[in-house]
Order: sequence, then structure tokens, then C-alpha cells
Amino acid sequence: MILFLQSLISGILIGGVYALIGIGLTIIFGVMRVINFAHGDIMMVGMYMTYFLFTLFGIDPFVSVLITIPMMFIFGGIMQKLFINRILGSLPQNQILLTIGLGLIMSNSAMLAFTSDYKILTTSYSSSSYRLAGLSISKPLAISFLITVAITAILYWFLMRTDTGQAIRATAQDREAAQLMGINVKRMSVLAFGIGSAMAGTAGALISPTYYIFPQVGSAFTLKAFVITVLGGMGSIVGATLGGVIIGVVESMGAAYISSDWKDVVVFTIFLLVLLIKPSGLMGTSRT
Repeated sequence: MILFLQSLISGILIGGVYALIGIGLTIIFGVMRVINFAHGDIMMVGMYMTYFLFTLFGIDPFVSVLITIPMMFIFGGIMQKLFINRILGSLPQNQILLTIGLGLIMSNSAMLAFTSDYKILTTSYSSSSYRLAGLSISKPLAISFLITVAITAILYWFLMRTDTGQAIRATAQDREAAQLMGINVKRMSVLAFGIGSAMAGTAGALISPTYYIFPQVGSAFTLKAFVITVLGGMGSIVGATLGGVIIGVVESMGAAYISSDWKDVVVFTIFLLVLLIKPSGLMGTSRT
């Protein structure tokens, strides 16, 4: 029972950070219908930013989120204006090739600048844990989860309660209708990509104290982000949150009860089963 509860709690905590990655991707897809294969590499940029803020200036990784969010928002906005905006409405393969190319540029630039060596961000609490009823709860994962919950709640409030947020949602639902209603859809696209990039960068900052940092780290998280987004339902923030937590729990349970080498197999098996039963995802709706 202790093993089950330990695995469940660990899965939920890491799943919260996964959810943040998925939310960023689903916002980008929902507003622009762009298949962003550079999402994980944007997260990698956030990880390196956090690492150097800590090593050069002594800024705690969790405090550095206050810097990472606006910087990654600006980074995403510039990327959208210079590159992504040019392929809006084009063939999916053009979007895929462009975003893969952008991802390769980011990862190879990081390799040239910082080499391919793994970097470890070690803080005073990296190996610390809380003890609760015989369970060991990782301190950095617990803090990451709480920050993720706060950011997700603020983002949800922003999208639901503000005029700009409602304009982003309207653009996601029907781009042409939103434009006819006077919404600047180009501006909404920049905001959406900026927010999505900020979420990816923030996830990178939050996971930095517990994960190796290296230029190719983004590829694994890009795949994970797509699994989370499709599992929850493309364009659904609630679905991305649910998908992230499910993936985190499945990984943790798979590693505990089967093998850490097989946890990804378990994840993709469940992913395929869900899609066979509900192709639009858990919280998604079919598009006509």
C-alpha cells in the first residue's frame, strides 16, 4: 500500500509539471492550428536560462520563474513574428518542417555554446523530502507542483475572465468569425505563441532541479507534450492538465510495478487505448 501511495503521489507531482508543457502546446495549437515540434526545445531554452541564472547570479530556480516567464514570452513572440506567422494556414508538412528546423537550430546552438555535456542544477534542497505518514515526498517536486497549480489557475482566470483571454478563446474557436467581430487575430496569435512558450520555459525551470540539462533534452519532452495534448484533447486546457497528471501517474506506477525501462511502453499503450475508444481525446470534441 505504501508503494502504491508513494508512486501515486510522485506521479501526480511530476504530472503537474508535464501538464504545464501540454497546456503551452495546446494553447498554440488551439489558436493557430500550428503543429509545433520545437516545443520541447523551447523548454530546453528555459532550462538553460534557469541554470545560468542560478550559477551566475545565485537566483533560486523557483524564484527564477519570475524572470523566465516574461523572457520566454518575449522569445516566443519574436519567434512567432519572424517565422511561425509566415506558415499560418499553409500545409501541415510545411509547419512540421519549419518547427523541426527551429528546434534543431535551438538544440545545435545550445550544443555549440554549452557543449553536449550534462549539466546538473544542485540546490540545498535538491535531495530533500518531506515525511508524511510514512511517505517520502520530494521537496523540489512538491514546490514545482504548487507553483504549477498557481500558474495554471492564473492562466485559466486570464483566459476566462479577461477581454484579451476571451479574444484568444474566440480566435481558437473560429479564427474567421473572430476576425469579423473585430478581433486582431494576428495579435492573438503572437500572444498565444508567447504564452505557450512561457509555459514551456516555466516547465523547464521547474523541472531543472530534478532533471539533467543538455541540448537534446527537448526531443523527449516534445513527444511527451504531444502525447499529453492529444490524450487530453487538442485545444483543451483542462484536457492537457488531466493528460499531464495521467502520464505522470502512469510513468510512476509503471516504473514501480514493472520496470523503469518499460514505463514509456505502458504510457503509449494506454495512450493508444484511449485513442481507440475516444479518438478526440478525453476532453476533446470532434471537429467537422
